[in-house]
Amino acid sequence: MFELFVSMVKEEWRLHATIFGSASFALFPVLIFAIAFMGSFLLPLFRTVIPSGTLATLAFALFALLGLMVGAFGLLGKEVMNRRFGQVSLIAYSSRSLPISERHIFSTFIIKDVVYYFFLWILPFIIGFGVASPFIGVSPATPFLLALTLSLSFLTGLSFAFFFSTLYAWSKWLLAAAAIVLLIGGAAAYGAGYQDPASLYPPLRLFENFTVSWLVFSLLLVLVPFAISIAAFTTEYHDAKKRFPDKFSPLEMHLKNFRSPALTAKDLIDLSRSGAGVGQTIFSFLLPLGLIWLFLSLLSALIPGPGVFLVFSLLTGVVASTMYTWLTEFDTFSTYAFLPLDAGTLMRSKVTTFSVLQAIPAAFLALVALGSGQLLYLIPGLVLCLGISFYALAIITWLAGLSPNVLIYNPRVLGLFFIALGPVLLVLITLSFIDPLWAFSALLLAVPVLFLLPRSYRKWTSWEHTTY
Repeated sequence: MFELFVSMVKEEWRLHATIFGSASFALFPVLIFAIAFMGSFLLPLFRTVIPSGTLATLAFALFALLGLMVGAFGLLGKEVMNRRFGQVSLIAYSSRSLPISERHIFSTFIIKDVVYYFFLWILPFIIGFGVASPFIGVSPATPFLLALTLSLSFLTGLSFAFFFSTLYAWSKWLLAAAAIVLLIGGAAAYGAGYQDPASLYPPLRLFENFTVSWLVFSLLLVLVPFAISIAAFTTEYHDAKKRFPDKFSPLEMHLKNFRSPALTAKDLIDLSRSGAGVGQTIFSFLLPLGLIWLFLSLLSALIPGPGVFLVFSLLTGVVASTMYTWLTEFDTFSTYAFLPLDAGTLMRSKVTTFSVLQAIPAAFLALVALGSGQLLYLIPGLVLCLGISFYALAIITWLAGLSPNVLIYNPRVLGLFFIALGPVLLVLITLSFIDPLWAFSALLLAVPVLFLLPRSYRKWTSWEHTTY
């Protein structure tokens, strides 16, 4: 297994290095270290307004979410297995041609992901915090405790990502049943008096009170889903024959007022038929925003009036901007190279499809406003959400073109994205706290959006496109 593990690590590194450049990708952990180091000096300031327990809860939730995102390649089920592994020569798909069992390969693949992303994401963060800890009055043992507990939180998210992936691969009904069981369990815990869900999360409890029992619970929470995923793993899918009616023609007619209606209709049908639309909506949109709403609610006593809903609207816009990656994740320009299309035209069609998909965050915000009693602020919230979503889209298209999902690991691109987005978010949050009507200032973001998008089309049309 060790030889296979080393080969997979080399494969992962070479893939990333080829896409981003060796130097750029090697600097990514340095960027994480710098963010953790500088952010640590803000902890004393944060503690004056946010309880330490809440800060810890947010940190552990973010690492669990990171684990889910790393393992999310399988959450789209067989479509990802076929499209990601079937069209390229990755070791993870070699069981079809080599005398290596699928479970052996999958087990090694999990170990590779754990080790690889630990050194890529977690270790730089821990080292950055550890270097800064003597200057902010943190106990010398705290970085070591965080290294253990945050790693367990990351592994928890990763293990459940693979577990849900396995359930989805076998049956959508199994995944739905697992979701229902989790909801029932959460409701039962709430009814039993556990109104703080974070109090039941073993890695966080282990950080707050290190005991052998909580360490065992944390390890079981990681090992059991991994074991089930490996035991039940399959690449064989026995689906019934599917027949699809002609959806393209009527959908193209409905989109006739948009630019490139044919390409937009194709994107929407691809999302629907592949199952990616449902999977991406649940795991890349609803799940992160559910966690964000949960932890923003914990801060409701510190944020004035409708501030929680308006901040949530802004963050919904940030998450909604990632829908652009849904449309480009498995689609390369080379597949259109034989058609009379240039990169700018294809980007324009993706932006059109992105605009149609914004109905999802709009409907989601309406439900949140209704459920939280904030209907009065729904319109300002929608302005904030859609304004920041399209602004972030304009930045992404300018910086990354048709490859936002691969250029995210480029430190220069990632740094420029945060520099362009961060100040705008801070200004809008501040103005919204002063008066909710200031949320309409987000309409001014139409200026940079209308300025950047046409220039992005021209910029990437003139660039040479390489297929990886």
